Amino acid sequence: MNIKALLETIKIDTPLFVMVFVVLVSAVAVIYTKHLSRNEFVQLQRSEKERDALNEEWGRLLLEESTWASPSRIEQEAKSRLGMVVPKSDMTVVIKP
Repeated sequence: MNIKALLETIKIDTPLFVMVFVVLVSAVAVIYTKHLSRNEFVQLQRSEKERDALNEEWGRLLLEESTWASPSRIEQEAKSRLGMVVPKSDMTVVIKP
Protein backbone atom coordinates (compact mmCIF):
# COMPACT_ATOMS: atom_id res chain seq x y z
CA MET A 1 0.00 0.00 0.00
CA ASN A 2 1.49 3.32 -1.03
CA ILE A 3 0.94 6.74 0.54
CA LYS A 4 -1.60 7.89 -2.07
CA ALA A 5 -3.75 4.84 -1.48
CA LEU A 6 -3.46 5.32 2.27
CA LEU A 7 -4.51 8.97 2.00
CA GLU A 8 -7.47 8.01 -0.19
CA THR A 9 -8.66 5.48 2.36
CA ILE A 10 -8.69 8.10 5.11
CA LYS A 11 -10.18 10.72 2.77
CA ILE A 12 -7.33 13.32 2.86
CA ASP A 13 -6.32 15.19 -0.26
CA THR A 14 -2.63 15.16 -1.15
CA PRO A 15 -2.26 18.98 -1.24
CA LEU A 16 -3.85 19.23 2.20
CA PHE A 17 -1.50 16.58 3.55
CA VAL A 18 1.51 18.35 2.05
CA MET A 19 0.38 21.68 3.51
CA VAL A 20 -0.07 20.21 6.99
CA PHE A 21 3.31 18.53 6.73
CA VAL A 22 5.00 21.78 5.66
CA VAL A 23 3.33 23.70 8.49
CA LEU A 24 4.54 21.13 11.03
CA VAL A 25 8.07 21.22 9.64
CA SER A 26 7.97 25.00 9.73
CA ALA A 27 6.79 24.97 13.37
CA VAL A 28 9.60 22.61 14.36
CA ALA A 29 12.10 24.84 12.53
CA VAL A 30 10.82 27.92 14.40
CA ILE A 31 11.10 26.13 17.74
CA TYR A 32 14.62 24.91 16.95
CA THR A 33 15.70 28.37 15.79
CA LYS A 34 14.31 29.95 18.96
CA HIS A 35 16.17 27.38 21.06
CA LEU A 36 19.44 28.15 19.26
CA SER A 37 18.82 31.86 19.68
CA ARG A 38 18.31 31.49 23.43
CA ASN A 39 21.47 29.39 23.75
CA GLU A 40 23.46 32.01 21.86
CA PHE A 41 22.03 34.77 24.07
CA VAL A 42 23.03 32.88 27.21
CA GLN A 43 26.54 32.44 25.79
CA LEU A 44 26.65 36.16 24.98
CA GLN A 45 25.71 37.05 28.55
CA ARG A 46 28.42 34.73 29.90
CA SER A 47 30.99 36.30 27.59
CA GLU A 48 29.98 39.81 28.61
CA LYS A 49 30.21 38.87 32.28
CA GLU A 50 33.67 37.40 31.72
CA ARG A 51 34.69 40.53 29.78
CA ASP A 52 33.55 42.75 32.66
CA ALA A 53 35.48 40.65 35.18
CA LEU A 54 38.60 40.82 33.02
CA ASN A 55 38.24 44.60 32.66
CA GLU A 56 38.01 44.93 36.44
CA GLU A 57 41.11 42.79 36.89
CA TRP A 58 42.94 44.84 34.24
CA GLY A 59 42.12 48.04 36.14
CA ARG A 60 43.40 46.54 39.39
CA LEU A 61 46.60 45.40 37.68
CA LEU A 62 47.18 48.85 36.19
CA LEU A 63 46.76 50.39 39.63
CA GLU A 64 49.13 47.85 41.14
CA GLU A 65 51.70 48.48 38.41
CA SER A 66 51.56 52.23 38.98
CA THR A 67 52.01 51.64 42.71
CA TRP A 68 55.05 49.40 42.21
CA ALA A 69 56.61 51.77 39.66
CA SER A 70 56.22 54.97 41.67
CA PRO A 71 59.50 56.85 42.24
CA SER A 72 59.07 56.87 46.02
CA ARG A 73 58.59 53.10 46.08
CA ILE A 74 61.70 52.55 43.92
CA GLU A 75 63.75 54.84 46.17
CA GLN A 76 62.49 53.03 49.27
CA GLU A 77 63.39 49.62 47.79
CA ALA A 78 66.83 50.89 46.70
CA LYS A 79 67.54 52.07 50.24
CA SER A 80 66.21 48.98 52.04
CA ARG A 81 67.31 46.15 49.73
CA LEU A 82 70.43 47.55 48.09
CA GLY A 83 71.64 49.88 50.80
CA MET A 84 71.77 52.80 48.38
CA VAL A 85 71.76 56.40 49.59
CA VAL A 86 71.24 59.74 47.92
CA PRO A 87 74.74 61.10 47.23
CA LYS A 88 75.81 64.22 49.10
CA SER A 89 77.60 67.06 47.40
CA ASP A 90 81.02 65.92 48.61
CA MET A 91 80.38 62.48 47.07
CA THR A 92 79.71 64.00 43.64
CA VAL A 93 82.54 64.12 41.11
CA VAL A 94 82.29 66.41 38.09
CA ILE A 95 84.25 65.33 35.03
CA LYS A 96 85.11 68.02 32.51
CA PRO A 97 85.77 67.08 28.92
